[in-house]
Amino acid sequence: MRAMQLIAYDTDLQLSTVDVPEPAAGEVVIHVAACGLNFADTLMIKGSYQEKPRLPATLGLELAGTVSAVGAGVTGFEVGARVAAYAGGGGLADYAAVPAKLCVTIPDKMPFTDAAGFLIAYGTSHLALHDRARMQKGERLLVLGASGGVGLTAVELGHLMGAEVVACARGAQKLELCKEMGADHLIDSDTDDIRDRVKALGGADVVYDPIGGEQFTAAMRACNPGARLLPLGFASGKVAPIPANILLVKNMSVLGLYIGGYAKLNPKALTDSFDTLIGWYNEGRIAPHVSNVLPLEDTNAGLDLLRRRQATGKVVIAVN
Repeated sequence: MRAMQLIAYDTDLQLSTVDVPEPAAGEVVIHVAACGLNFADTLMIKGSYQEKPRLPATLGLELAGTVSAVGAGVTGFEVGARVAAYAGGGGLADYAAVPAKLCVTIPDKMPFTDAAGFLIAYGTSHLALHDRARMQKGERLLVLGASGGVGLTAVELGHLMGAEVVACARGAQKLELCKEMGADHLIDSDTDDIRDRVKALGGADVVYDPIGGEQFTAAMRACNPGARLLPLGFASGKVAPIPANILLVKNMSVLGLYIGGYAKLNPKALTDSFDTLIGWYNEGRIAPHVSNVLPLEDTNAGLDLLRRRQATGKVVIAVN
């Protein structure tokens, strides 16, 4: 089968021919229809992600397709079932072997390109806002990197959960998209002072931050007493220091979230969240925004869109 593989760190992925996987006990093999790209893929390629794959490695953290084989002990999935999975890797290939406990059934009306870009972005935002921050209706949510793959879902879910959403992104075009997804207030990170703008609105109760660096520091200084800050990544390339004295004086909390950790720590929380989100999709309450769909052989071009922050919402690879 075809697979986009990382052969050496800090190089483009290569289209390789590898063996079709066989399902181990507890696994299903999925005939991959589509695979969502994530900023984490770019970090894996550089060798700077939290987890380093053993080379050569087939990348692709999330995928959707149909079950083609079922391993021993698997219940609830049959050959031909339409599924999406947080695979943790292997999605950029014709077939992928995935633990069944990380798969969810997707509705017939959900295109594979939507499903493949659904789990990580929406799952991260739902776990962050609902489980970690325990965000309440009427609270003011500041979303940094609001037009990106995860940020846009935080805007959408924040609006759905009844928050007053402040979206921070680069440029008028990206901010207009944030407004369409439910943002109440818009901040241009290229031209506006984040701290001053948020404080003028009354301060932030929850901060959703996939960017890090100076934006995290500005957001933290605009927080209200009792605020919760959610560092989710460092797209800026900088990890901001966190002054403990400010946390103390304002009784603030910093709550990290690494969705990959849930796959090992609490996979049921992950799949329960996915089931909730798919239910909302079925009800028409959320609608994935996929900005680019590219063929497997153009995966490197898709990754470049993420590196240059030219994508809004998700970039998805159509595999089959």
